[in-house]
Amino acid sequence: MSRPSLLAVAWDIDGTLIDSEPLHHRALVAACRTLGADLSDLPDQAFRGIHMGDVWKQVSPRLPAAVAEAEWAARINAHYVDNRDSLIALPGAVATIRALEKRGVMQVCVSNSSRSVVDANIAALGIADAIAFSLSLDDVDEGKPDPEPYRRACARLGLPPASVVAVEDSRSGALSARAAGLFVVGYTPTGGGFEAVDLEIDRLENLLALFA
Repeated sequence: MSRPSLLAVAWDIDGTLIDSEPLHHRALVAACRTLGADLSDLPDQAFRGIHMGDVWKQVSPRLPAAVAEAEWAARINAHYVDNRDSLIALPGAVATIRALEKRGVMQVCVSNSSRSVVDANIAALGIADAIAFSLSLDDVDEGKPDPEPYRRACARLGLPPASVVAVEDSRSGALSARAAGLFVVGYTPTGGGFEAVDLEIDRLENLLALFA
């Protein structure tokens, strides 16, 4: 059976389009320090691709009992947004998005980050005009690796999941896209360890071959 035509791209952002993990880690450490906990012993990739709710579960035992998850998350997001000027696009990210735009390929962003962080990332990349919409963790009931984010993206696009390419650098993101039925591309330079993807690429420009 032939593969359905691929009509759109659903981009993960953190670690796929933008080198955000260092700032995410600095924001986490800084926020926790203001709340009375020193997390400087954690490696800077400790929570790559991890749902913030799961990060909270892991770090909350090290915080004072009076600290609420909402306050913790708000401080992390505020530090991230305030320092967004340090964000750097990953090689080929913007050029690939612009090349797909010229080919008439619909593009969206599907992220496990909060709305404020997603907006900061898209602004730093300068791609808002090329993206039909974005979905953040605030827009869904369950984040990745649950399939809900990608299912919602396909529904909003009005396309069958098999016609949408998901580009992910993390195992949890790839699992989410796979469960939702998308064509899954694993981006290896910043991630890996995927259980099952349809294609692995080491350069984002390689995605263009799917839409030749």
